[in-house]
Amino acid sequence: MKVVISQFDLLESLKTVVRAVSGQNTLPVLGNILIRAEGKKVYFAATNLEISISTSIEAEVKNEGAITVPAKILTSYASLFGKGEEVELKASDGTTLEINSKESKTKIKGISAEEFPQISRVESGVKLEIPSGDFRKAVQQVAFSAQENSSRPILSGVFFKTKGKKLLIVATDSYRLSEKVLELKQEVTEIQSVIPVRAVLEADRLSMGIDNIAITISDNQVMFSAGGTELVSRLIDGQFPDYKQILPTSHKSVAKILREDFELAVRRVSIFAKENNQHMKLEFLNDGTLTVSTDSTQIGEERTTIPIKLEGATNIIALNTDYVLDLLSSLPGEENIIIELEGKLNPAVFKKEKDEDFIHLIMPLKM
Repeated sequence: MKVVISQFDLLESLKTVVRAVSGQNTLPVLGNILIRAEGKKVYFAATNLEISISTSIEAEVKNEGAITVPAKILTSYASLFGKGEEVELKASDGTTLEINSKESKTKIKGISAEEFPQISRVESGVKLEIPSGDFRKAVQQVAFSAQENSSRPILSGVFFKTKGKKLLIVATDSYRLSEKVLELKQEVTEIQSVIPVRAVLEADRLSMGIDNIAITISDNQVMFSAGGTELVSRLIDGQFPDYKQILPTSHKSVAKILREDFELAVRRVSIFAKENNQHMKLEFLNDGTLTVSTDSTQIGEERTTIPIKLEGATNIIALNTDYVLDLLSSLPGEENIIIELEGKLNPAVFKKEKDEDFIHLIMPLKM
């Protein structure tokens, strides 16, 4: 293998695929990036056996071939060339990568490309195409509700379900739940799949700056395609919780709150709630105010009151401050937040004022 590639293209390609490299590998080759020159392109790939990321870039290919090189070393080294500088990559003996520029020559020991796991593409299955802006907002509003290292693997995933022209994206850790509905351009075959939350978050990053993201879901794998980059992940086996049965069908109180005021109040309370397992009390009063407070702790206490528009009965509930702040952080562009309450033993329902396609639940704490 012998290619000439710009420093910018090399570094950007390495930064794209290196995110699939795990810091804890049972096989040394999994700590490497595969570089393969073929035709007029150079292909880069990395995998941890659960997800894989691959991308390609046009370059001057003098000799075809392939090699794998330690990911961290190569990425760090590539960042130290001058911007726009051309770099020659040359594989010698199948296990050494020579990197030559105007000012330097170096050799990095690698591993034969034959030892690198085969990365398969998802060719068949249900195919979706979604505007990247819509996809990224949905991920931002949903993925934080999953629990990546859950003892129940199904809760470390994001549930994708198609129905007609709608795509439901749902995540829960059993204490909170987010659901976002996206409109599709056309009807697709109905599917129900659970995708690891890490794969969904990586797909979100890959779609930055891209017009559309394509998603292909098969029986046991999913592939996200954004520009010239592809991410392939396994699906999580198991049945996603039947969350529809916990969605409240009625409420006694509906409050409209300025998101900025609410977030500031919760952040103040959270300073003291840390000493009380993030326990926060919300009191919705018919005088048009919301009192946000925490019980007295070793470091002090906080009680703040903000104006709201309340419809229905007065109400009170205790919630986890971290969960509320996670939600508010996922809705940066919203002016108002809607909260629906049935009672202190029922989940609090959060909605956006002008978006019926989003709902978030937080389970109550004991008073």
